[in-house]
Amino acid sequence: MEPHIILISGLSGSGKTVALRAMEDSGFFAMDNLPVPFALEIISGLIKRGESKIAITLDARSGEDIIQLPLIIRKLKDNKWHNHFIFLDASDSDLIRRFSETRRPHPLSDGNLSILECITVERELLSGVTDMGYRIDTTQITPNTLRSRMKDYLNIDANQLTLFFESFGFKHGIPLDADFVFDVRCIPNPFYDPKLRTLTGQNIEVINFLENNPLAQKMFFDVSHFISNWTTAFVKDNRTTLTVAIGCTGGQHRSVYLADKLKLFFKEKFNVQVIHRELT
Repeated sequence: MEPHIILISGLSGSGKTVALRAMEDSGFFAMDNLPVPFALEIISGLIKRGESKIAITLDARSGEDIIQLPLIIRKLKDNKWHNHFIFLDASDSDLIRRFSETRRPHPLSDGNLSILECITVERELLSGVTDMGYRIDTTQITPNTLRSRMKDYLNIDANQLTLFFESFGFKHGIPLDADFVFDVRCIPNPFYDPKLRTLTGQNIEVINFLENNPLAQKMFFDVSHFISNWTTAFVKDNRTTLTVAIGCTGGQHRSVYLADKLKLFFKEKFNVQVIHRELT
């Protein structure tokens, strides 16, 4: 069996341990916080030992050695080993809240820096690898949701571009993992119809409301054609994932409807995944 290697990195507190355990539950040999300089040697040793599914986390505790990560990924590809790189991120406020709730010190804390200062230093250390692979924004999502996202990712064909359509509400913040963000708040809001307020963009009543709205259909036409026109360029640039965020006010109606509609439009041509951030 061809070796399958998952490399996971990201901000402390963003969910790397949860993600790694999800891989372990899926049959991967898991290693946490592997020192970057030894990663290739250890992965090679595990493969020689017979391990065919390996998941490891690499983070800022390796210090400036983290800049070696692109070279490691390139060597994995040279060996024809099937590999993915996943970067986990979250908003500063969410990371601060998580450290406060667990009452654990930040890994980069030296007793003098505040948690926010540690996060700032860590972002700088990781700035060169944040956009190397599939980026997941774990802000406001539960560990169970992250585990599901990781397991869904394993079913993606690495040889084909994957489109992620992510619905969200602007009042909860823009997703950090978005490559493109489309604002659909100009479309009439079903929220103001008392019969539709408690429903979502997946309910037939809301779908019918938006299917019959010219602005909603024009938005779908323009977004779908924009993406169609640019996917070829991303494929030529060796991109394997593209995250398109669709935002309305609360992330319940318009954005959900359009994300699902875009999935149907593109599913015959690409791997397509839909994420409804505010519905999880």
